[in-house]
Amino acid sequence: MQNIKSQKLFIEAQHHIPGGVNSPVRSFKSVGGSTPIFIKKAKQSYLYDVDGNRYIDFVSSWGPMILGHAHAKVIKALQKVIKKSNSFGTPTILETKIAKLIKKMAPNIDKIRMVNSGTEACMSAIRLARGFTGKDKIIKFEGCYHGHADSFLIKAGSGVSTTGSLGVTKNTAKNTLIATYNDIDSVYQLVEKNKNEIAAIIIEPVAGNMGCIPPKKNFLQDLRNLCTNEKILLIFDEVMTGFRLDQGGAQAYFNVFADIIIYGKIIGGGLPVGAYAGKNEIMKHISPVGNIYQAGTLSGNPIALTAGYVTLKELSDNSLIYKELEQKTKYLANNIHEILEKATIPHQINHIGSMFSLFFAREKVVDFTSAAKGNNEIFKKFFHAMLQNGIYLPPSPFESWFLSNTLTYKMLNKIIEAVAKTIKSMN
Repeated sequence: MQNIKSQKLFIEAQHHIPGGVNSPVRSFKSVGGSTPIFIKKAKQSYLYDVDGNRYIDFVSSWGPMILGHAHAKVIKALQKVIKKSNSFGTPTILETKIAKLIKKMAPNIDKIRMVNSGTEACMSAIRLARGFTGKDKIIKFEGCYHGHADSFLIKAGSGVSTTGSLGVTKNTAKNTLIATYNDIDSVYQLVEKNKNEIAAIIIEPVAGNMGCIPPKKNFLQDLRNLCTNEKILLIFDEVMTGFRLDQGGAQAYFNVFADIIIYGKIIGGGLPVGAYAGKNEIMKHISPVGNIYQAGTLSGNPIALTAGYVTLKELSDNSLIYKELEQKTKYLANNIHEILEKATIPHQINHIGSMFSLFFAREKVVDFTSAAKGNNEIFKKFFHAMLQNGIYLPPSPFESWFLSNTLTYKMLNKIIEAVAKTIKSMN
């Protein structure tokens, strides 16, 4: 596939935008620093670039497009609401409407505060936890990414795994303690060393920013028990898993309940939205009723909430979507495994629900250390060969693939054929 226009556009973009992109992983630096593809439009599970090439999409805008791109009901609703205004900066009926729907779908929520991104939601949730408990320290897990706020950019996943970050002060870093994902003993040790100093433990219940890594059996429940016993708040960062694993998110999927739950991606239907939620006992401390301050000029933006509400309503009314997506993911995983096994290429495939990752690794991938042992040189070759075969994968070995329910089995078979062709060309 030719990408002459993308090359010209990327050269121009680099004169005006740092690195030519507005989010680092888009630069293709993690896959060898080649020219990123500039997308012109998308429909269902297809992306169309400026050079006229078509790709089957596994990025799904990094998760929110569970119903596919340009979903008819979402577009129709957006066309209707945008005629009224882009933004009001006042309360609207829609804000209450989506809050009620989220409470109906997800367990363990009394109140929810809308913000503008997952990063903003995570940042606000940590402030809430510190204000509520009166303690300063938090525990996060190596390889888990919770946005680019300073407290989280310490051994984080996602693009930080390959680009890193300066600018995080020592005073900020000292209050962020790092545990090993899927290793409860590492958490026990930190809690013991920092007795009565930890405000919260924040975790992606399914890690998606060091590749897709599901939790081991009882890991989340052990965290819940520890937090209850030690009076630490448990925070689930469900920016990825919220309404993707299940109608009720990871809480419902694993039957483990957090104190604060963070949402993003799907609740905005592809537009910029985040949220944090919890029981009234905690949420009542947020301003204006409490004195933990958080505000946002565009929070509750009617366009973003419209896309989110329609998406959530569709998921709420069609619970079979989750079963269908899980079956499609298993079908894809089993067939790709057979191809790689036959070619004697060391690999691990992790998947849960509609999240999926392929690691070119010999050992099981259960945490960041094992994820980092994957052969990224092979991944780079695999990524570019798949791109040439019309399959758009996340341009990083440390990102989950996301399936859309608009993927048909005919399309899945095309993807499987592309994998077979790619592996043959790499040998």
